[in-house]
Amino acid sequence: MHIPKKNLKASKYHKVLRVSLVVCTLMLLFETGVVHESTRQLSIGTHDYLANVVGATASIEPTELNTLTAELTAQKLALQQRESAIGEREIEVGLAPGESANQKTIYVLAGILFVLLLLMVVNYTLDFLRYRELKQMREIKTV
Repeated sequence: MHIPKKNLKASKYHKVLRVSLVVCTLMLLFETGVVHESTRQLSIGTHDYLANVVGATASIEPTELNTLTAELTAQKLALQQRESAIGEREIEVGLAPGESANQKTIYVLAGILFVLLLLMVVNYTLDFLRYRELKQMREIKTV
C-alpha cells in the first residue's frame, strides 16, 4: 500500500483558512480604527450608507392625511438627527459616556477571528499527528 506524502501547505482547506484569517484580521483592524481613526469613521459611514440603501420604498397616491403624516415624519427625523448630533458632540467633548456605533461589529469580528484561529490551531495539530502516524506506518513497512 502506497501512502502519498502530502505537504501540509498544499491543502486547499488550509489556504482558505489562512486567507479568511487574514481577511478577518484586516476587517477587525479597519473596524476598530487601530491603524488610523479615519478608517473607523469610514466604516461607520459605510454601515449607515448600507442601512439606508437596504430600505424599501413604495409610492401611494397623495392625500391630505398622507401629506400631514409625511410632514410629521420629516419633522421627527429632523429632531432625531439634531438629537444625535448633540449626543455626538457631547461624546466628543466628554460630557456624556457613549459606545461607538460599530461596537457590536467589533465584537462579532473578534469572535469570528478567535474561532478561525482556533480552527487553524486544531487543524495544524491534527495534521501534525496524522503526518507523524503516517511516518511511523512507513517505518514499520520498511522494516
